Amino acid sequence: MTTHEDALRPPADPSHPRRRTVVKAAAVSAVLAGTLVPAARAASPLFLHGVASGDPLPDGVLLWTRVTPAPDATPGSGRGAAGEVGWEVAEDAAFAHVVAHGTVRTGPEQDHTVKADVRGLRPATTYHYRFTREGAHSPAGRTRTAPAAGARVDGARFGVVSCANWEAGYYAAYRHLAARADLDAVLHLGDYVYEYASGAYPTQPVRLHSPRNETLTLADYRLRHATTKTDADVQAVHARHPFVAIWDDHEFANDAWSGGAENHTPGAEGDWAARVAAAKQAYFEWMPVRPSTAGTVYRRVGWGGLAELHMLDLRSFRSEQAKTGSGAVDDPERSITGRAQLDWLKAGLSASAAQWQLIGTSVMLSPLAFGALPAELLGPLRDLLGIPAGGLAINPDQWDGYTDDRRELLAHLRAENIRDAVFLTGDIHSAWANDVPVNAATYPLSASAATEFVVTSVTSDNIDDILGVPPQSVSPVAVAALRAANRHVHWADLDSHGYGVLDVTAARAQMDYYVLSDREDPAATSSWARSFATRAGARRLERVAAPVA
Repeated sequence: MTTHEDALRPPADPSHPRRRTVVKAAAVSAVLAGTLVPAARAASPLFLHGVASGDPLPDGVLLWTRVTPAPDATPGSGRGAAGEVGWEVAEDAAFAHVVAHGTVRTGPEQDHTVKADVRGLRPATTYHYRFTREGAHSPAGRTRTAPAAGARVDGARFGVVSCANWEAGYYAAYRHLAARADLDAVLHLGDYVYEYASGAYPTQPVRLHSPRNETLTLADYRLRHATTKTDADVQAVHARHPFVAIWDDHEFANDAWSGGAENHTPGAEGDWAARVAAAKQAYFEWMPVRPSTAGTVYRRVGWGGLAELHMLDLRSFRSEQAKTGSGAVDDPERSITGRAQLDWLKAGLSASAAQWQLIGTSVMLSPLAFGALPAELLGPLRDLLGIPAGGLAINPDQWDGYTDDRRELLAHLRAENIRDAVFLTGDIHSAWANDVPVNAATYPLSASAATEFVVTSVTSDNIDDILGVPPQSVSPVAVAALRAANRHVHWADLDSHGYGVLDVTAARAQMDYYVLSDREDPAATSSWARSFATRAGARRLERVAAPVA
């Protein structure tokens, strides 16, 4: 059995109050959930942060955990002795048939995190795994390898999530995804953690994260990731399904770009490059993700002959966001992807033999214009969607702010006759189902180049939270105006929190949107809200009457 150890090499690259100011938010007085750490301690005080797997391959998968070798070896502390951690992979939950095993050395240099890049496994196979240290076992995890390259695959099903702010609520969305036995993997589209100081966003936290200050240093980012992984629902979903994750801005700072961020003050908050380097190192230490080109997260994950996932990094290489009224959004010298990544994406789309091209993009690709909206709604929509207060009718942080990259990518899809491209998106704390028009001004008479599914936030504020009003009390007015001005938008939900389930077959790709009863309730229920699908070759969405399961 061939195995490999991952050395957790950090990449070379990558506040004052945020832009998305919360006017009002429903609040519940709470502190960091004290029941979570004792629950983990009941299993073993060595493995307080659970286990995880990610980036499945046909012959392998990346396994993750973190050990606490001594009580004072807390995340980010730099304390605790280095040592060996064993891992094993089995065909059965009882570990009677172990098919691979090995050891990884870890210590304070890696914040005592452990990554084992296991190879030699069978394609499209479910496995169980666990770690050992000093005779103690970690909780057991379940994972699954990808199908063989080019293999016939009848279907694939993925959970899809984004924007999980610890202080804004509880992670019931993860609990509901963990309860499903029918998922091949979970796609996380960014904002796995948030950088703000306690009480900055939202202003009345449901629970407090650690550290209380804004994350600026390596120790800060490590502790923020570690806090997230004390959550029981986070541990459950990671233990149940492999993740394929990308970052967005809040893993660094709000509205990050290659040279800075809206939520970073040079001098007062240190050097931006040093902050980014710290954030990336902590991310790769604490997430079941393989570093890709230049220490970033853009990479591909194949799913047999059925689908290819192209996961993008839209923070490391982008130009600074356009200023209001500057006209710079159309400047061909500005880029959201960077030249090398856009060329990589285009080449991969052309070369792929898979039927469906699934493109993970952390910010919305579809163009968005604004019709006549009441002033009381336009303000919250600016907060939610990131529109400059000066009134520019686009979000310059999305692809709308980098129109030349979008034009080039859509032209490539049409020139290469790539008919089954689907963009999977997070970021804007709302759910959308869009065609991606070549010319939005004349749509639907003009062509559509692709389709886009945008999932809402797990917890982060959306329009009813910003206004402090009941869900669906004011947003229908905004949705009606948005759809009137954007005929390629089939549906939008500006109020709900939840997740998506993407089901892909040869005939169609379908997104089922699920919403939570209350983000502030740890026991929140989940219900199906809406489904849309794109048929093979159609490049347009249609509403579907029921979820796949």
